[in-house]
Amino acid sequence: MKKILVTGATGFIGHYVINELLGKGYSVVATSRTEQRAEQCDWFDKVHYVPFDLHEAKPQQNYYQLFGQPDAMIHLAWEGLPNYKSAFHIHENLPRHIGFLTNLLQNGLKDLTVIGTCFEYGMQEGCLSEEMPAMPSNAYATAKDDLRKYLEEYAQENMVSFKWVRLFYMYGKGQNPKSLLSQLQAAIDNGDEVFNMSPGDQLRDYLPVEKVAGYIVKIAVQQKVMGIINCCSGVPVSVKQLVLDYLEEKKAEIRLNTGFYPYPDIEPKNFWGDTSKFKTLK
Repeated sequence: MKKILVTGATGFIGHYVINELLGKGYSVVATSRTEQRAEQCDWFDKVHYVPFDLHEAKPQQNYYQLFGQPDAMIHLAWEGLPNYKSAFHIHENLPRHIGFLTNLLQNGLKDLTVIGTCFEYGMQEGCLSEEMPAMPSNAYATAKDDLRKYLEEYAQENMVSFKWVRLFYMYGKGQNPKSLLSQLQAAIDNGDEVFNMSPGDQLRDYLPVEKVAGYIVKIAVQQKVMGIINCCSGVPVSVKQLVLDYLEEKKAEIRLNTGFYPYPDIEPKNFWGDTSKFKTLK
């Protein structure tokens, strides 16, 4: 049975990825900073859990050995979100993750999947494909892109299977309370008459988190396609339409005060992902 290490196990996506792997019969080694939080997860008794704080990583320790010599790894962990503009991502996160992943690779890991972000495309608009140049315009995206470039070079030189999953937008239970739909649900629960939002005409690419987890696992366990792979729907949807669909699903009514907030300055107005590369996995 293939053994897969999952970092960031107690994060929003981590829960779903672990359950997806377990459902497909994989042996899972899960790790996160706080064991107490992991114990509350429905998968805790079904995995081998190893508590680990990346802030306390020691270069001299063999992490490949610590995590039971996994056959593959899905690296979800990343700190400091949703503060995308903080230099912390470049000055602290980036070297920390490079050191940790290099340790695993040097000690025997041969199959690595890491989560990237659509923000690596920067302010480019329209349908975004993996062949387009990365043009990150915030600290988080810059750090992620630098990590990708380092790992790509390492993988090529050391015959490592390397997949970089560029996530677009997602939604679902357990999402950050500052996210759009989480705030909308809070407004519904509070009985608010009005929901303040951006103009809402900007186009985005959305997937439910369950489907995102399925796509991540599908990318991670295959050996056919390497490198950058967009994880997205490929279908542009307006932010306002996403909100309206959610209200219809919840059978809720609230007046939308569009234009209360300006367009976000960390992303282009209209963008979505090209799914052509992902479809070659099917």
